[in-house]
Amino acid sequence: MTKLTLGYSPCPNDTFIFYALAAGVVPAPAERLDVTLADVEELNQRAARGELDICKVSVAAAAEILDEYMLLGAGGALGRGVGPVLVSGRDCLLRDLHGTRIAIPGRRTTANLLFGLCCRQAGIEVELVEMVFDEVMPAIREGRVDAGVVIHEGRFTYESYGLCKLMDLGQWWEEFSGLPIPLGAIAVRRSLGVDTARAVEAAIRASLQYSWDNPGAPMNYIREHAQEMDEAVIAEHIRTFVTEYSMDVGEEGRGAVMALLQEAARMTGGNLPDKPVFVPCD
Repeated sequence: MTKLTLGYSPCPNDTFIFYALAAGVVPAPAERLDVTLADVEELNQRAARGELDICKVSVAAAAEILDEYMLLGAGGALGRGVGPVLVSGRDCLLRDLHGTRIAIPGRRTTANLLFGLCCRQAGIEVELVEMVFDEVMPAIREGRVDAGVVIHEGRFTYESYGLCKLMDLGQWWEEFSGLPIPLGAIAVRRSLGVDTARAVEAAIRASLQYSWDNPGAPMNYIREHAQEMDEAVIAEHIRTFVTEYSMDVGEEGRGAVMALLQEAARMTGGNLPDKPVFVPCD
C-alpha cells in the first residue's frame, strides 16, 4: 500500500502504543501513513462514515461498522478494573437517577452502552446529554447535569472535582458477564485485505513493544497530546489501559469483545453481520 490513514485518540494509552509507528521509529505498513488524533467519539463517527483505513473505536461502536471493518487483535484497551465510572456531586443510588440529566462521552462509546445496560437492569430512564469526555466532570460540578459517566483519566481525577463514585461500570460488566471489559479496539477496513490487515497488526505490536522497551522515548509525544494532564496521572493511565491485552487480545479478550458486541446489537434491535469480526490469525 502506498498510503494508509490512521486515527487514534490523544489519550496517553494510545499515544504510548502508536508513538513509534507515528514517529517512523518502526516500519509502517505503507509508504505513507497519515495520522489523525481525535476524541474517541469523533473517531467512532468517522469510522461509521468509512473515512479512515485504520481507526481506534469504542467496542460498542464497532457493532455498527462490521460490514466495512474488522478488528485487530492488537492496539486496543481491555482488562479488569479499567472500566468507566458513574460519578455525581451527591452520594446516591443508581435508581435515584431516574428522570435526571446524565452526561455521557458520546452515544457510540462503550461507556454509554454499559450505562444503558445498567439502566435497563435497574428499570430506570434518564435524559442523556452528550459532550466531549473532558467536559463531563466540569458539567457535573457546575450543576448542569445530575451525574455523568467518566472515562480515560477521569477514573483517577474525579475526586479532585469534588465528585463521588456512584458505580464502577466496568466492575458491573465483569460481574454481569464474568469477562474483562473491552473498551476500545483497532478497526481496519475489510477492503484492504487480510495481508494488509496483518501487516498493520504487526506494525502496531512492534510500536507497542518499542515503547515498553524504551519507556522514556514516547513521553514528549504523550505530554504534547495529554495537554495539562499531571505526570502521575499519565503514568497511571498508561499502566491501567495498556496491558498484555493491548499486545494480543487473546481468546478471552475475543470472547469479551463478542459478548459486548452482542449486547450492543441487542440494545439497538439489530444483528451482527455474518462476517469474521477479527482479522484471521496467521
